[in-house]
Amino acid sequence: MPHRVCPWWLGYLLASPLRRLYQDPRAILSPPSAVRHDRRRDRAGMGFFTLDIARLVGPGGRVVAIDVQPKMLDALKRRAKRAGLPDRVETRPVAGEATGMEDLDGQADFVLAFAVVHELPDMHRFFAAAGAALKPGGRTLLAEPSGHVTAENFAKTLAAAAAAGLRRVDSPRIRGSRTALLEKGAGQA
Repeated sequence: MPHRVCPWWLGYLLASPLRRLYQDPRAILSPPSAVRHDRRRDRAGMGFFTLDIARLVGPGGRVVAIDVQPKMLDALKRRAKRAGLPDRVETRPVAGEATGMEDLDGQADFVLAFAVVHELPDMHRFFAAAGAALKPGGRTLLAEPSGHVTAENFAKTLAAAAAAGLRRVDSPRIRGSRTALLEKGAGQA
């Protein structure tokens, strides 16, 4: 798959409240996607899902929002502050080979990769880092836009996830997306 990153300015459209009519974060993040724990990792953008996840984790929870574009993270910080959630959202800009998850080994309960893996230069590195960051039994919700990612390319993405020890446990229905709910085996460190 080609490596293309969504322009930062398009994030304003992606974070629009009107998008909720098409893809409702609360419905998407409800079980079985298993946002039921206290630490999350979200590939951020401007945080269409981040603020809802921050509300779900509650006052004792933490969301680590990671993006390659500092302007996206700056907008997310402003939105989190306006929503009264800045203490729950940690933003991390990444560049080069970094994933932003290097220090999270075994700490994350949930990783959200929504419409992003097809933009990454190395999906194997991403899934290896996500697998390492997850606690045993932790889950990753993978959703890729069906208009950008073919069934063949999504199968390659799932193979990369499996190589990192993440097994598919469900295929939630999300409008306009190819999806998989992935889980780290309980016996994996």
